Amino acid sequence: MKRFLPFSLIIVVLILTFVHPSIDIKPAAPGEVPHFDTGDIAWMLVSTALVLIMTPGLAFFYGGMVNKKNVISTMLQSLICMVIVTVMWVVFGFSLAFGDDVNGIIGNPGTYFMMKGMLGDAVWPAAKTFPLLLFAMYQLKFAIITPALITGAFAERIRFNSYLIFVVLFAIFIYSPLAHCTWHPDGFLSKLGVLDFAGGTVVHMSAGWAALASALFLKRRAEANHSPARITYVIIGTGLLWFGWFGFNAGSALGASALAANALATTTSAASAAGLTWVFFDMFRKRKPSAMGTCIGAVVGLVAITPAAGFVSVPHSLAIGIIAAIVSNLVVEWRTRTSIDDTLDVFPCHGVGGLVGMLLTGVFAHHNVNPAVTSNGLFFGETHLFLVQSAALIGVSIFAFFGSLLLLKITDIISPLRVSVDEEAVGLDISQHGEKL
Repeated sequence: MKRFLPFSLIIVVLILTFVHPSIDIKPAAPGEVPHFDTGDIAWMLVSTALVLIMTPGLAFFYGGMVNKKNVISTMLQSLICMVIVTVMWVVFGFSLAFGDDVNGIIGNPGTYFMMKGMLGDAVWPAAKTFPLLLFAMYQLKFAIITPALITGAFAERIRFNSYLIFVVLFAIFIYSPLAHCTWHPDGFLSKLGVLDFAGGTVVHMSAGWAALASALFLKRRAEANHSPARITYVIIGTGLLWFGWFGFNAGSALGASALAANALATTTSAASAAGLTWVFFDMFRKRKPSAMGTCIGAVVGLVAITPAAGFVSVPHSLAIGIIAAIVSNLVVEWRTRTSIDDTLDVFPCHGVGGLVGMLLTGVFAHHNVNPAVTSNGLFFGETHLFLVQSAALIGVSIFAFFGSLLLLKITDIISPLRVSVDEEAVGLDISQHGEKL
């Protein structure tokens, strides 16, 4: 049964393509015929491609850090998200995240089922200068990389088949509700005034807390200490992530605009500041400046600026990068002194980076940077936004952690998550995939 079920699901999808070809054009409402801007379309096409390249970048980033016998497995865990989440997104995932609102928590799965209503002049309300289909494909790339981020926490000890089940459950029950609540105009967090420009809450906090839950649930590896397989892979991965992050953040302006330029500038400034801070902080603590430290620091900066990129000034992006690097560095050090085996420090880097970024958005956001900021940050003497961001941080953290823990338990009942001691010893490349580097 376990062998036939996955393939049978693909057959169901095949049948749906005949039953729901989704070729009907939804006419625009009177007086609401959109004016597509070719510049915005071009920029969003590029941004969509940029965000997609982040997942192979993540595969290199994580793959270079693990033991040589687990490189292929670790990289595949990222890449497989590109295929499984895409199919889900086309069938019903986009509807769950951005479909007609249901109680401010989730979208109606039938709204855009099989991408219906995507042809012609259909647009997203906040992005009327390019087609709705392009908006859906852009948002897809965020849905892909989020579960991929989690994999660094349970690298070297998870069964691949069980991982696929967890990805599906996470995308449905954690990612989609958070995306809807935060980015849909009728979403619960959106109505509260929570600011998350490109995914500090939806992507990095959710992945970070799920990573911590995974590390606790799967417990320690039999051999937790080893040398990274390829530091050069980590460097390549960092470059691809940084490159793609311009689409992640600047693309979230949803157009080729001055706001996109500001998001691009704050993104690279925060990453640079964080990378430099990580190295200098290591030197301050009598450690050698390392390639790994530089790469990890830069990624922490990218994570931290994500929720704030289109809401803060460039100087404040430097502050966000510096603060996030110091805090994450200290949490990594704390984690090494505990029994928590977060293999690649996903929670200290992505989770904590996202937390710091969300809080500092409430500190440094300003109306002059983005009119969507209706209440300025704490730095400018106003408290409302900071309190809203703090409340959202607590609520999302509880939901993402305990929700992920529940999904892990459900997955483990369906298919055991942990590989055997012998499979772990021989390496997941061989035991799970029959391949080796």
